[in-house]
Amino acid sequence: MKDSQLRQSNIEAGTEENRSGRDVMVVREVYDGNGAHEQFALELERCLEAAPATIVIEPAALGDETARWIAVGNCLHKTAVLAGFGTLFAGWAAPDRLVAWVPLGTISLACTALYTASWQFDPCSQYQVELDSGRLSRLMLESVVSSTPVVLVRKEDSRRKVLHSTISLMAGALCLYRLYHIYK
Repeated sequence: MKDSQLRQSNIEAGTEENRSGRDVMVVREVYDGNGAHEQFALELERCLEAAPATIVIEPAALGDETARWIAVGNCLHKTAVLAGFGTLFAGWAAPDRLVAWVPLGTISLACTALYTASWQFDPCSQYQVELDSGRLSRLMLESVVSSTPVVLVRKEDSRRKVLHSTISLMAGALCLYRLYHIYK
């Protein structure tokens, strides 16, 4: 198939190739009657299932909602890791001060459990909101008509999930181990 025919068929399917060769899917802000927000959400789900390198969300409300969802997942991840490291450090530095490290271990485990239950298997967690204007300009999205689209870029996060699960489990194990030895 010729390059121009392939590009045309991709655009008709909702995908396009930008000049950097990465596939891009766009959730268009086209109002075709009632239930437009649900239509946009279904289009976003279709894009997430296709797993392109970049997703551009033109509808402002859906873009803001998606960006907040990703931000909350990132916050849970970072809180779990930082609280886990705090638990490990405080458990090493002050092993007899339960007040210093047990709450941190509990927070780390709770954040990891919530992230695992709500975000880990969500296809949206594979994406991050692109805020760097230099990278956005390199995407060269000429066909996007919205002035403030939300751009999601696919990121490999398996190492991140392993890190946060490992740190949280180590923090929980340290808490149980120290509590067992204190109260036995």
